[in-house]
Amino acid sequence: YQYSDTCFLLFIIILEYCSPSLHSESVFVFGAEECFLEAAYCWILFFDPSCHHVSIITLNVNGLNSPIKRHRVAGWIKEQDPTICCLQETHLSPKDKHRLRVKGWRTILQANNEQKKAGVAILISDKVDFKAKQIKRDTEGQYIMIKGTLHQEDITLINIYAPNTGAPKFVKQLLIELKEDINNNTIIVGDLNTPLTPMDRTSRQKINKEIIELNEKLDQMDLIDIYRTLHPKTAGYTFFSSAHGTFSRIDHI
Repeated sequence: YQYSDTCFLLFIIILEYCSPSLHSESVFVFGAEECFLEAAYCWILFFDPSCHHVSIITLNVNGLNSPIKRHRVAGWIKEQDPTICCLQETHLSPKDKHRLRVKGWRTILQANNEQKKAGVAILISDKVDFKAKQIKRDTEGQYIMIKGTLHQEDITLINIYAPNTGAPKFVKQLLIELKEDINNNTIIVGDLNTPLTPMDRTSRQKINKEIIELNEKLDQMDLIDIYRTLHPKTAGYTFFSSAHGTFSRIDHI
């Protein structure tokens, strides 16, 4: 995450039970009740230089082809009322992308996969003045990048769903490919399928070479893991693996 030095940041973290099929790291909540999604989540609220507050939430939805699930996710988004909502694993094909609709978030930009896997989406609230200038969509539905203005301030949003295998290498390569687009007004969110530090999983397993190289690339590009920066000694898990019986933090901002 990068944002201009003139921004004032306020962070509020809320953690709840994390189901194996739905997980997230999100942004900004005051007094949130237990969510039907049973996801662990945290929000971030920040103020842009013109004193508009902006809230961002990111969530792995593990498929939106079910009408009931789309209805529940839409209801959850309305309840949380974020400025920007980033979703991963929508599993919507290009011809079905119109099925994702949320009243009050008419701007919905997606990258979809023909085979109904992966898939990412960025929803932007009607309450804000947002104009998209450039959009990059991955044809496999692994990421989407939007460059535009939010309340006349430049902003770049990158929403990533990294594959289950080779995730650190995938994210590192993507950062290299998007290097020229990443600046001090960039926010990168998503399911990276990667714990960045030993503290990010209950097994406390040492991080491997690929993760070390990813962390080095993040440092080189001045990208900051907000949660770990503010909470160096708190786990903050976002995902539970029923197969391994372990918790981990693989969703990042």
